[in-house]
Amino acid sequence: MAEITAEMVKLLREATNAGVLDCKKALTEANGDFEAAAELLRKKGLAAAAKKASREANEGVIGNYVHTGARVASLVEVNCETDFVARTDQFQQLARDLAMHVTASRPMWVSRDEAPADIVEKERAIYREQMAGSGKPPQVVEKIIEGKLDKWYSDMCLLEQPFVKDPNVTIQDLLTASIAALGENIKVRRFARLEIGG
Repeated sequence: MAEITAEMVKLLREATNAGVLDCKKALTEANGDFEAAAELLRKKGLAAAAKKASREANEGVIGNYVHTGARVASLVEVNCETDFVARTDQFQQLARDLAMHVTASRPMWVSRDEAPADIVEKERAIYREQMAGSGKPPQVVEKIIEGKLDKWYSDMCLLEQPFVKDPNVTIQDLLTASIAALGENIKVRRFARLEIGG
């Protein structure tokens, strides 16, 4: 059994923002393996975040971003559960980052639930037309169409877009990590993007 030192706990705490006891417990469980302990804490945080995702989020802030030259700007309403969290630097930064992301990535909707059915159907019809005469079996064609539709959603829906500051992370991943870090449910309620002549 590896000895868990205070220094190890301190390093893990700095890397994960988890509590001292959680860090010590994770290191003990992982037999001193730093990476494994960090992964355990991450899974625990994400599991806790998933539980929090159903709670009411009626506080928050409106993040804003005006691009250099003031020709394009965005506002994003980001909600959390308490005014206390809404005032934290981390939450304010998240709202700013989301507004900057909306300015850069031009999403149409927050999530795929908001995409109007007629627009989705039009998109589906375009893909179906592209696949006509491909000679592929109907079930394969449907799978390809669904794949193309998923790609389209990831271009159009804010939560599914890769984050402009870190393309390996989606906006939903960013929110989930923020829920785990701040301990409250966080939701993007709506956004507006303005562009001169747009």
